[in-house]
Amino acid sequence: MIRCVRIWTGEDGNSLFEEGTIDMTEGMRGDAVGQPVKVRELSFQETSSGGSYEWHKDPVPRFVITLSGTLEFEVKSGATFRINPGDILLAQDDTGSGHTWRLIGSEPWRRAYVVYEPGAELRFKPAAKEHA
Repeated sequence: MIRCVRIWTGEDGNSLFEEGTIDMTEGMRGDAVGQPVKVRELSFQETSSGGSYEWHKDPVPRFVITLSGTLEFEVKSGATFRINPGDILLAQDDTGSGHTWRLIGSEPWRRAYVVYEPGAELRFKPAAKEHA
């Protein structure tokens, strides 16, 4: 199971987020296998330890795959979440108020940006909601 956090713009123009996973099925040798997603572009980026980025929105909807570094994200409501190495951020808040992030610890943030094709089936599975 691969952890994925989806961030998007709510009706009020502010970013919201939910935790989930990438939907996978059993494959050969007992591996978990995700279905292909049609993509448009792949790029890599590195930010030195101690880096941060003030309020912004993502330029385009995309997957952000963290290879190294731990980040804390914040949305306008004050809610936060962390992304760790191996996690995927499904960044869909390309309008509205956006979010901030800061690196935690001494590792640089190395990541892959994967811009998916409009209309692609993304295979994000929200975590089950707990009932009170």
